[in-house]
Amino acid sequence: MRLRDAVALSLVMLALGGRSAKAGEAVPVGVAVVDITPDYPVRMTGYSSRQQESEGVESRLKARAIAIGGDENEGPAVLVAIDNCVIRSVITDAVASRLKTRVKVRPERLAICATHTHCGPALAVGLPFIFGRPLPADQADRIARYTRELTDGIEKAALQALAHRKPATLAWGRGSAGFAANRRVLKDGKWVGFGVNPNGPVDRSLPVLTAVDSEGKVRAALFGYACHCTTLGGDFNKICAEWAGYACDDVERSHPGAVAIAIVGCGADANPEPRGKLDQARAYGEAAGAEVRRLLAARTGLTPLPGRIACRVRRFELPLEPTPSREDFVRLASKPASEGMLARNCLERLDRGEAIPTTVPYVVQTWCFGDEMAMVFLAGEVVVDYAIRIGWETDAPRIWTVGYANDVPCYIPSRRVLTEGGYEADSSLIYYGHASRFRPEIEDRILGAVHDLLPPVFDGPRR
Repeated sequence: MRLRDAVALSLVMLALGGRSAKAGEAVPVGVAVVDITPDYPVRMTGYSSRQQESEGVESRLKARAIAIGGDENEGPAVLVAIDNCVIRSVITDAVASRLKTRVKVRPERLAICATHTHCGPALAVGLPFIFGRPLPADQADRIARYTRELTDGIEKAALQALAHRKPATLAWGRGSAGFAANRRVLKDGKWVGFGVNPNGPVDRSLPVLTAVDSEGKVRAALFGYACHCTTLGGDFNKICAEWAGYACDDVERSHPGAVAIAIVGCGADANPEPRGKLDQARAYGEAAGAEVRRLLAARTGLTPLPGRIACRVRRFELPLEPTPSREDFVRLASKPASEGMLARNCLERLDRGEAIPTTVPYVVQTWCFGDEMAMVFLAGEVVVDYAIRIGWETDAPRIWTVGYANDVPCYIPSRRVLTEGGYEADSSLIYYGHASRFRPEIEDRILGAVHDLLPPVFDGPRR
């Protein structure tokens, strides 16, 4: 850190000691980018049809971090976004433990989000069910190796962001992008397959948070969009950051020295459309990047934010429907791929005298930037209904809902999606190793946690 920046940061931190930074005041902000691309072939996740390890690198994978706030009071808040299909709680907890020990960052002040690219390495959690058959030992070893390297990369990005904090002002706004489409095709109110449902709900908002230094240069642009990072299909077998990575590249080219950070909203039932080609992934990235650049250029339309963030987190269990009987598992065990493997695994557990889990661990986290804006981080592949309902029951213009945050234990269907049935409600749970679907009340439990964590100032007229 240069002497001038160090002095300025010290003055900012001294001035803020013991009080909240007002909206628009300078606060310490640090950013960092760490390359997390494997330099060896590795099985990728997202599509069970892939049977081979990755065949080269189309675009680099990154861990991008932003650290906001000084070391006084509650300390800084750190967000890290990774180019991967998922983030798992064992990784989040490991990084949180390291940061708490090394730099005293509290666990509730760390958020780790996945961009959900289906062209990233598999992680060493739930592997048998992801691929539907046992992996060769050497492939499993490389996946375990990458999981360790990713954990180290996330920690490195967070530490670098914390070490490079400089005074900056925060602001946020909301744009939109049009390439997300609801993918749940229905007939008579029931799911019949994937495709484009022009009447299905979708969230096309594109929120952006900016950090600008004292010279007016953009240091960071954190943005989100509620859409699967799945332009490319299972026939594409190269490492690729997909549209989210291309969007970050687009923003960073237009603002040299800035770090762009993409996160994903409640887009578990939305795909980019049309899809299937690499050029389309690039085009969607450029479309998202162009909207971020438009908001950065129109800074007068952004709302200033305070830099002192109130962070809260809640962990609880989501209930599953009754576990199938042993007879059901015996019947299912003869089926191919993931369904049969899950049933055989459950039978082995029963034979050892172990119980089949009847709940799924879940986590909700909130970051409140004063009364001006609140970010709601939801674990899992969350369908759009959650963003819609949170918007109904809160003051929607001040809420930013994020999915794929801190843990991705499975899809998180809404009551509507459970009624309609289909992939997000049923068969997808198999790939995550869950023996039965969720109970309908999970939607109310998640929304209840959101309301408990958010201050009343964010309540909406429909609460």
